[in-house]
Amino acid sequence: MRHIVISILFLSVFSVCIFSQNKEIIEVRTNDLTMIFSALKNEKVSFQYWGDKINDTSAFLKKRFKRQPDSNQDTDPQLFPAYGGRYYLNPALRLTHSDGVLTTELVFAGTEKKVMDENRIETIIHLKDLFYPVLVDVRFVAYQKENIICQSVVVTNAGKKNFSVENVASTYIPLHAQSYYLTHFHGTWAAEMQMKEEKLTPGVKVIESKKEVRATQSESPSFLLSLNGPAQENSGEIYAGSLAWSGNFALSFEFDESGLLNILGGINPFASTYHLQPNQKLETPEMVLTYSSKGKGQITRNYHDWSRKYALAHGAKIRPIILNSWEGAYFNFDEKTLTDMMDNAAKFGIEMFVLDDGWFGNNYPRNGDNAGLGDWQVNLKKLPHGIGYLADHAVAKGLKFGIWIEPEMVNPESDLAKKHPEWVVKSGKRDILPMRNQWLLDLSNPKVQDFVFNTFDQVVSMSPNISYIKWDANRHVDNVGSDYLSKENQTHFWYDYVKGLYSVYERIRAKYPDIEIQLCSSGGGRLDFGALKYHDEFWASDNTNPLNRLFIQYGSNTFFPAIATAAHVSTSPNHQTGQMLPLKFRFDVAMTGRLGMELQPKDIVGEDYEFAKNAIIDYKMIRPIVQFGDLYRLISPYDENGWSSLMYVSKDKKQAAFFAFSLKYHDRTTFFENKLNGLDPGKNYKITELNIKSGQRTFNGTEKTYTGDYLMKVGIGLNLGNPFESTVLLVKED
Repeated sequence: MRHIVISILFLSVFSVCIFSQNKEIIEVRTNDLTMIFSALKNEKVSFQYWGDKINDTSAFLKKRFKRQPDSNQDTDPQLFPAYGGRYYLNPALRLTHSDGVLTTELVFAGTEKKVMDENRIETIIHLKDLFYPVLVDVRFVAYQKENIICQSVVVTNAGKKNFSVENVASTYIPLHAQSYYLTHFHGTWAAEMQMKEEKLTPGVKVIESKKEVRATQSESPSFLLSLNGPAQENSGEIYAGSLAWSGNFALSFEFDESGLLNILGGINPFASTYHLQPNQKLETPEMVLTYSSKGKGQITRNYHDWSRKYALAHGAKIRPIILNSWEGAYFNFDEKTLTDMMDNAAKFGIEMFVLDDGWFGNNYPRNGDNAGLGDWQVNLKKLPHGIGYLADHAVAKGLKFGIWIEPEMVNPESDLAKKHPEWVVKSGKRDILPMRNQWLLDLSNPKVQDFVFNTFDQVVSMSPNISYIKWDANRHVDNVGSDYLSKENQTHFWYDYVKGLYSVYERIRAKYPDIEIQLCSSGGGRLDFGALKYHDEFWASDNTNPLNRLFIQYGSNTFFPAIATAAHVSTSPNHQTGQMLPLKFRFDVAMTGRLGMELQPKDIVGEDYEFAKNAIIDYKMIRPIVQFGDLYRLISPYDENGWSSLMYVSKDKKQAAFFAFSLKYHDRTTFFENKLNGLDPGKNYKITELNIKSGQRTFNGTEKTYTGDYLMKVGIGLNLGNPFESTVLLVKED
């Protein structure tokens, strides 16, 4: 496999080479990957290599630094390029010093390495400016088993005067190849994480968000970068990154004159100058990085393994099957509506009931989305016996109980908005623009942080039987401004808001370590590893149409694991689509994530009732495989053939859950030779079809035993030809 040794590509007939006996090689390693940097005291640190593991790095000691003619500027790619000297590209760091000087030159000041535990190794490379009291620490945490490297940066003001951080990235990656193919993600409400791959051309490609809240609803801070051809599932070199940040972000992909691709990722510098006081530090979010020379499938499995252990609350705990009240009741319910839903949910084998929006507000009752947000008291007209009565009823039926909140927001029609107008994000005397009839609270303000924490605390305290919170956020930031921040520091808002949110999350997790929390922001508007680590799952989209969900979940699960992907069966047609889709198709799609239901369960009757009960039994059988297994994508819904298939394989390769979907009419063809993946070629497997509707089998080889070798090389045939037919198979060692 070809590796990328970047500095070789910069040799020039005009280069002047020098040796130094004090050259230092700095390695960042995982079990299978290596990053290599070279450094000389008071010289810029060079980025030498990132790829498959190299055991002998002694050759890098013999490599010479290259100089530009008539200059002390080296031409090796830097570890962390600042604006200054002859660096003309988008810099990783740009400062304005106290005397107005705009340039910065970062040189090597030392390094340190620490074994954090048996799986994590921290490496810090210390940089400094030669003339100004600026310290920059580039930090790497290498996760050995998962082959993940998290990079972040700390900028410190070591002087006695302020300076301004105009922009600071979390990571800089230089790559060189014949061509580059970028996979990024875009969308809108109800169509999040739509995947787009494009060949990069000379110039700068920027993926960014300026929305702060719901920052990932239209764009995503996650990307794949394939070298020398479009990304393949099981082959080819892929670099990947995902920024762990819940606010404005920017990813930049820029060619230089030599054909080098320069990748920057971090907080969006838009209107966000940060004035750093003496002895103050500014810490960037982590960019979560990985690499694979075996295609994007391994990229996904790296992220899933890492997330379940390090970026997801309770990542080793089975997720329950949920009935959410929203599409079954919306705002129109009373106590009997809800208790009847719980009674019917229990009959299906559902394990948790979640009461969604509409349960609060008295002076301004929450009977629609135009009033009540901020007033987190039980609506006594709707629910005279309170939340405790409902939670107790759920538990008596064998269900857990959860409840919806949106604590960062306030309706103009609310007691809170009238009592604390200074808590609302606003731009001086300009109008406060409503979105979904609501305003945004200013989480840069510690008093607002206290309010949001106390809201969570008070809601959970309504009953000891509340074990789940759905945390929603339904608008962006616009007309930005803060009554709390000084006029000089208004540009701090973008950073301080997110830090304020994370501070609240940390306080909640310290007091309520066991409660389950769903990450929702009008669906997938806050889908990033920065927020996810405080939550148990995410709501990928408000769109529960299974056809749309195949695409949304395909994109989301490229980085984020199935155990965290809340996927609900809803009525068809529902408010998102007039399209009628089979109940089996709806269940089969939802079973590829954390299964739930979002409908009025009493409406499922007759043959559909028996099917739904049995589907839930079947899901419980394969749930450990789906939630903890390795994902192998077989056929993408983006392919134009109208099929989609995937499978999850248990870590011991003894079991797998296989899913296949027909998305269009196939002219009476049969879906043959769907090759499986991830199995043990030496094991024998028996295949059992699940979720069979009305005796209609799609797989005819149920009584046979197959070797893993056969299933991966030859495959299986399925009788799928009509639109929205689907198959679920349990593949189990015989």
